[in-house]
Amino acid sequence: MFDIVNRLGAAALFSVALATAATAQDLPTIRAATLAIGTVNWEMNTIVEQGLDEKHGFDLQIQGYADNGATRVAVEGGEADMAVADWIWVARQNAAGKDYVFIPYSKAVGGLLVPENSEAQSLADLAGGKIGIAGGPLDKSWLILRAYAQQEHAMDLKAETEQVFGAPPLIFKTGLSGELDGAINFWHFLAKMKAGGMRELISVEEAGNALGLDTDTPLLGYYFKRNFLDAHPGLAQSFYDASRDAKDLLSSSDAAWEAIRPDMNAGSDAEFDLLKSDWIAGIPARGPVDIEGANRMLALMNALGGGELVGEATEIPAGLFADLE
Repeated sequence: MFDIVNRLGAAALFSVALATAATAQDLPTIRAATLAIGTVNWEMNTIVEQGLDEKHGFDLQIQGYADNGATRVAVEGGEADMAVADWIWVARQNAAGKDYVFIPYSKAVGGLLVPENSEAQSLADLAGGKIGIAGGPLDKSWLILRAYAQQEHAMDLKAETEQVFGAPPLIFKTGLSGELDGAINFWHFLAKMKAGGMRELISVEEAGNALGLDTDTPLLGYYFKRNFLDAHPGLAQSFYDASRDAKDLLSSSDAAWEAIRPDMNAGSDAEFDLLKSDWIAGIPARGPVDIEGANRMLALMNALGGGELVGEATEIPAGLFADLE
């Protein structure tokens, strides 16, 4: 009798397993091309580990690549369905004939840091100094700070300072060593630099507000080919919902952060705490993107960076931002 019951129980469990596997196989798959050590993996891994993809009706598969160029090639070549970029780059691609759709991810944009013992109180105090900039001469934070310095201090920040352009790790190292009078870096490197003793002279958010920009507009997001989303109606909203669930969880759960701490490359508790708080501060409000605000931002980038930065995108292409709730 017990043997029969055991066999029946095992059969029932096997049937459930088969049904679960079949259900998972029926879900549409999103292949995400991400930097192997990128911060977006914190959200991606939370979605997968917490089952938020299946909850919202899709299967998320994370594919790591060495650099942003490789992620873009993967999407364009059909090896991945989604990657991360700022919407200005996505708008430029659309203006050039590619049909990409942008789903908001983060508004984290960083700022300019100075050494702990610096006497600088404003950008005007950096005249004659050396500023390290990650991302190159067309870095968007640098352009916004240049516009702010011109407006607030009648200062040509480019002409009145020496710029040192370099990869984020180099700006990180030289900034902490005291070789720079100011440093602009990607937000997660800035968090670590603040943990190392540097202080924020001005944030890009503060500068953007002074310039009349909508700083709640998320700069970074996930982009998909439109034909992929058209082939899977409702998937854009489902992915966005999973992303928002992950954000809600990471905003409220210390345990969720501990689960991804091994992915964060935090060298100390101070770095961990600042990476966590700055990531949370970069969470955009839920809802549609402000098109007018985005157009003001695009106009500023066009005025400062020209076609080299925005290409032929002089206004927001129709349908660039996904219609989300």
